[in-house]
Amino acid sequence: MLDFFKAKVLVYTALLGFCVSGCADSNPENFEDKYPIIPTPQEINYGSDEIQFEHINIQATDFENEGRLLAGFFESKQIKEDTKGLTIELKKSSTENENDEAYSLTISDKIVISATTHKGIYYGIQTLKQIFRKQNKKGVFPKLTLNDWPVFKIRGFMHDTGRNFQSVSQLKEQIEILAQYKYNVFHWHLTDNPGWRLESKIYPELQAEHATTRQKGNFYTQEDFKDILEFCKARNITLIPEFDIPGHTDAFRKALEIDEMRDPKVKPILLDLFQELMDLTSAEDVPYIHMGTDEVRNDFERVSNDVIFEIMNLIRKNNREVIVWKEGIVVKRDSTSINQLWAYHEGRKGHRFIDSRSNYINHLDPFAGMARLYFQQPTRQPKGDSLALGGILAAWPDNNINHERDILIQNPIYPSMVFYADAIWNGRAKDYPEYWAKLPPKGTQEFNDFKAFEKKVITHRDLFFKGKEFQYITQTDKHWKLIGPLNHQGDVETSFPVEESIKDTYNIDGNPYTWTDNHTGGTIHIKHFFGFPAVTEAKQGTYYAYTNIYAPDDRIQDFWVGFQGWSRSGGRRVGPFPDQGDWHTTKPKIWVNNTEIEPPIWKQPNLGTKTDEIPFIDEDYFYRNPTKIHLKKGWNKVLLKIPQDRNSWKWMFTCIPVNITENGVREVPELKYSTKFENN
Repeated sequence: MLDFFKAKVLVYTALLGFCVSGCADSNPENFEDKYPIIPTPQEINYGSDEIQFEHINIQATDFENEGRLLAGFFESKQIKEDTKGLTIELKKSSTENENDEAYSLTISDKIVISATTHKGIYYGIQTLKQIFRKQNKKGVFPKLTLNDWPVFKIRGFMHDTGRNFQSVSQLKEQIEILAQYKYNVFHWHLTDNPGWRLESKIYPELQAEHATTRQKGNFYTQEDFKDILEFCKARNITLIPEFDIPGHTDAFRKALEIDEMRDPKVKPILLDLFQELMDLTSAEDVPYIHMGTDEVRNDFERVSNDVIFEIMNLIRKNNREVIVWKEGIVVKRDSTSINQLWAYHEGRKGHRFIDSRSNYINHLDPFAGMARLYFQQPTRQPKGDSLALGGILAAWPDNNINHERDILIQNPIYPSMVFYADAIWNGRAKDYPEYWAKLPPKGTQEFNDFKAFEKKVITHRDLFFKGKEFQYITQTDKHWKLIGPLNHQGDVETSFPVEESIKDTYNIDGNPYTWTDNHTGGTIHIKHFFGFPAVTEAKQGTYYAYTNIYAPDDRIQDFWVGFQGWSRSGGRRVGPFPDQGDWHTTKPKIWVNNTEIEPPIWKQPNLGTKTDEIPFIDEDYFYRNPTKIHLKKGWNKVLLKIPQDRNSWKWMFTCIPVNITENGVREVPELKYSTKFENN
């Protein structure tokens, strides 16, 4: 792989040794494609053949717990232990590594995972599990050697369960995926305006129904908290609990009948609650306590800095590290807190920080958002140090939901975990803000890098996410021409000559317009809503997008089509919803072979912006029924009209054929894209 990945992948050479219970024939097969590892190991050398085995013989004197874990994995794959089976040795490294999460893995005539710590052995096992295959009732591994270590201390994922409760089982499902991709932090946002979700035995009224505005009666008992903690510990994941105060405290104030956070009763109650939280577990098991302090926007939420500082001191007296959001309340006397950065905010000078900027999953499109997670440089430097601790990927589905699974259905959580895993483990040698909202031009090294990693992701999707919400298919082969912005003079329904005939150039109102032909992806941002570089800097106008799709037969094909990405965020981001008969309020259109494609029949047309309590149902393309489009045999002309006005927040489009299966969304590989006009 390239330096961009921070990996040192060497040319393929044969490893010495013999196969156990038979060996696959040597062949020129690309084992990196067949056995992709995510995150990409720092140093890896694939061999030229594979080993096959019927049984395993685990030797784990130094790491008995991990040995039992590995035995359980093979048992689940119907591979039993036998003294004559393939030897798998979990070995304490003889050389001290300054990184306590480092490990090495060798697969030859036997398998050896070595590390100085239990963490390292655990990560070696995760890698081994990723490359295990089953063939004719035998286990198969590629021969290889690798050395691996993370460049960031904190590699995390955050869920806001204060606004929308998720069951313990659903959280565990996601934590299991985190472990598979070598994350080591689960940040648990436990409180917010709709609910205080962790049981308090001192103040049980916090769980009262009158204080909770969503999913009433749903909260985590203290035993639930300990259960999640033990589940995380078993997977080398540190739990960071967060009580977000003094903002985001509607439920707190309702429960305790407090009008303002400056009420003298507040400080002793908060001190009690933070102490009760810390008394649930040891400082060794939960070394960080997050106290929020962000978005104190209203006068009734404000408290004196003395209150904040006293809570900080209480946390420190309990031998815990304090984490606060930045932007958040700044207490000048505080010299040791860890700043968790969001939006565009920078950390305080001299303070350690965790990076959560520009990686909120609830804002991410399943296609364009993955480019951002791949190309964005965590902490804005190549690797961690004493101040740059790492990053936490965050999920803030602010809007109310109908069912807890909607959080996974309506947000690309699993694809985001996989794409971000590589960046936060390996770091990025360079930041690429120019690709936070779009893919690089075809043929560039950066495009090829992304395409190679995308191929790994697709393999992992098919192997490990069957039946789960993995809203991603190959997009690097979806190409578009664009032309614009054409001046509609405030009328988004204005028609332009592009709709009449397709030509290389146009002269409209005395101005020449030519197509650009370097746009690739399932979703194209014309102008990004956060101002990241996209196609144009214009604030409004009309763009047209063009491509041809080749079909080998006449068919009705499912497509994901959309002209807005509805951030699952406060205020129902993007503004009002369209009326029946429109794709969006900006009046976009799509034609296939000159036939206009009708928009869906919306289940909730014409919703206003401030509808936080009305759950999403079919607003986004990836969780509503696909649009069915007739494709003729041969080349099919696809033309999209994408206007923008000053009333809409996002300017974008999605148009991609999909195959919906019982295992999840999949590619339609027989369909080919071409932007050549002569194909029509």
